[in-house]
Amino acid sequence: MEIISAQNIFKQFGNFTALGDVSISVPEKSIFGLLGPNGAGKTTLIRIINHITAPDSGQVFFGGEKLSPKHTEQIGYLPEERGLYKKMEVGEQCVYLAQLKGLSKRDATKKLKVWFEKFEMQEWWKKKTEELSKGMQQKVQFVATVLHEPKVLILDEPFSGFDPINASLIKNEVLRLKNNGTTILLSTHNMSSVEELCDNIALINKAKVILHGSVRDIRQQHKANTYEVEFTGDLMTFTKALFKDFALLEKHQEGVLCKTTVKLLYDKTPNDLLSTILPYVQVQSFREILPSMNDIFISKVQQTEMHTTVGLTE
Repeated sequence: MEIISAQNIFKQFGNFTALGDVSISVPEKSIFGLLGPNGAGKTTLIRIINHITAPDSGQVFFGGEKLSPKHTEQIGYLPEERGLYKKMEVGEQCVYLAQLKGLSKRDATKKLKVWFEKFEMQEWWKKKTEELSKGMQQKVQFVATVLHEPKVLILDEPFSGFDPINASLIKNEVLRLKNNGTTILLSTHNMSSVEELCDNIALINKAKVILHGSVRDIRQQHKANTYEVEFTGDLMTFTKALFKDFALLEKHQEGVLCKTTVKLLYDKTPNDLLSTILPYVQVQSFREILPSMNDIFISKVQQTEMHTTVGLTE
C-alpha cells in the first residue's frame, strides 16, 4: 500500500520550473530514496509533501486521503538546514518541539529520557544548543524529529557532518524504525547509503523524474554483463582462452592469484565463460559485477544533460 502518492506535481517560482509533472509513489513501511543533483527539485517536493508549500497543480495523497494540515502530526521532518534555537536548553527545546507535534509535556519528557540514554546525551539536557558541536546538534534534532513516532519520517541529508560511528548509529535507528512500521523518505547524495538502506528510489533532474523503481531492479536493468573472475594459473593462457567471445577489461596479479574483470560478448552466458576457462585455470571465485547506484546516478544525469543540450541547439 502507498502511504504517499504525489501525482503530476507542477511548481514554479517566477519563470523557474522547480517541478514539472512529477509523480512518485512511496510504499508503506519502506525506505524510499529521493535522489538528484543540487537544484533538481527534491527539496521543493519534500516541502510540498510536508505541507510547507503548495503545488501549482497536481495532488498529494497521504494514506489514500488528500494531503491536509491534519496529516502533519503524522510526519517527522529533518531538514538539511537544521533549525534549533541556539540560546535554548536542549531538554527544554526537545520538549517544546514534541508538544508542537501533539505530545504532552509528561509524555515528551518520559520518551526523551529514553532517547537521551540510548544516544548517551544525558549530560546535554541543561546545555544550550550553541554549546554543542554540529554533530551533537544533529543528534538532538534527529531525536526531536522521531520522538512523536510519526508514520512518515522525511530525512534530508541525515548523515551529513557525522563521524562514522554516529553515522552508523543513526543508520541503525533508521532501519529499526522501518522494521517497526515507519515509512522513511530519504534524500541524500550518499549513494552507498542508498544501496545499504533504500528499497525504492526516484531520481529527479531538471524538475523531472528520470528514473524510478526498486534499487535491486534498477541495478539489474543497468548491468553490463561483466564478471569478476579470480583464479590461480597462467594469466597469459587465461587471456588467450577468452579469444574473441569475451573481453578482458581488467587484470591484476598478486602472487599466484589473478583477479580479472571479463565482459561477455555476442550473447554469451556465464556458463559459456566458465566452460571456456575451466580447462586452463583453477577458479577461486566468480561473481557478476552490478553497477553501483553512484555509477547509475552519474550516467542518468549526464544523459539528461546531454539531451537538454541537444534540444537547445536544434
